[in-house]
Amino acid sequence: MTNEEFQKIVLDEIKALRGEVSEIKQGQLKLEEGQSKLEEGQSKLEEGQFKLEQRQSKLEEGQFKLEQGQEETKKDLKAIIEQTADLTEFRQEANKKLDTLIEENDIIKEINGRHEVDIRRLKRRII
Repeated sequence: MTNEEFQKIVLDEIKALRGEVSEIKQGQLKLEEGQSKLEEGQSKLEEGQFKLEQRQSKLEEGQFKLEQGQEETKKDLKAIIEQTADLTEFRQEANKKLDTLIEENDIIKEINGRHEVDIRRLKRRII
């Protein structure tokens, strides 16, 4: 093999290597673009997850407030039940006392009526 043939083979191989290097560079660029898109997608996913976590936090906060309100309502309801029981007892006592007063008033009216009769009788005797 002559020197020129050798140089030609070397040059052909170098050209082939340059072509392959160029293809590798293009593949590298495509990989970098893909990597960039993946990173953007991951960033969007992380953003979405953060928003979901915020919403979940707000929901949990709202649920906690609802539970507190429910507990307060239970306490208020318990107090109302106790007050209703007290008022019912008071009403029964008041009704008993009122019945007693009405009965005593009727007796006083009867006594007053007898006294009125006695007073008129005495007045007639005097006159």
